[in-house]
Amino acid sequence: MTAAESAATGHSTPPSDGDWRLFRGDGSPRAVTFPPAPPWRRLHPEEPDSPQAARPRPYLIDPDDADIVNAALHLRRPLLVTGHPGTGKSSLAHAIAHELALGPVLHWPVNSRSALQDALYHYDAIGRLREANLRQDTDGSEPGIGQYVRLGPLGSALLARERPRVLLIDELDKGDIDLPNDLLTVFEEGEFEIPELSRLPEEHSTVLVWTDDPNARASVVRGRVRCREFPVVVITSNGEREFPPAFLRRCVRLDLPEPDEERLRDIVTAHLGHEALHDIDDLLEEFLGRRAPGELSTDQLLNAVFLRKGGIDLDAGGLLDAVLHQLGRTV
Repeated sequence: MTAAESAATGHSTPPSDGDWRLFRGDGSPRAVTFPPAPPWRRLHPEEPDSPQAARPRPYLIDPDDADIVNAALHLRRPLLVTGHPGTGKSSLAHAIAHELALGPVLHWPVNSRSALQDALYHYDAIGRLREANLRQDTDGSEPGIGQYVRLGPLGSALLARERPRVLLIDELDKGDIDLPNDLLTVFEEGEFEIPELSRLPEEHSTVLVWTDDPNARASVVRGRVRCREFPVVVITSNGEREFPPAFLRRCVRLDLPEPDEERLRDIVTAHLGHEALHDIDDLLEEFLGRRAPGELSTDQLLNAVFLRKGGIDLDAGGLLDAVLHQLGRTV
């Protein structure tokens, strides 16, 4: 069966010549079999039927750095993790949640438009009004307000539970300059109010609202969300700016260094197996030679090793330069 016939019938066939190139740029349609993705690029590894479910993504950390994490856990203080891109700042939150069996990580990626309100809750007043008008036209009952309230990642982390959840506040230094100070009261009190719910009459004092977890709901009483255990908060920063002293005083700080050659070999082994170390000395030397602070990330080395182990010639056509491109270079 030709590639064109395979594409027409919907069947997938690998390239007959064994070429690793899925895309050839010749304009000829073909159905090909995609090879397995790198372990760190496989979707939904937490699902029970996933081949990655029994082997979560590994995380390597020095004992001294692990002690700092433990200090933050004991003190119930946010852990402020700094370091260059690719040093494992965000992955640390997932490692803590997995090892302590605290459930999926609640994730708040911060950008220049992020506000505290976004992370606490959202009330869709327009959606509720539109639905109420539609139901009036059909003599239906007025929709409950809880259908239009959704807790954000921070709000969901502050729900009353016997065991805390892990909250990842990613790249806080990209947010507004006042955002760290806005977080102080929530971090200290472990609670917040939803005014739209607190104003309801007594007979509606308990409202079922949506949470940041998929298809999950929680009860909110008198419009107040109050945690029983402070969440495990991991805040990452690329060091683009300093935070206010009042904010820093409430955090435990961890600075993750860039891994040396021995640690890089350990990381490659943890992700790709011990056999992946064979015949990669030149890649390690090239990576370390190109790396300046903040210029290359560890996952770029993993990408290069993964392609090499797949039989792909990285020296052809500038492919290695594309994989190990400098992060700080303007394009």
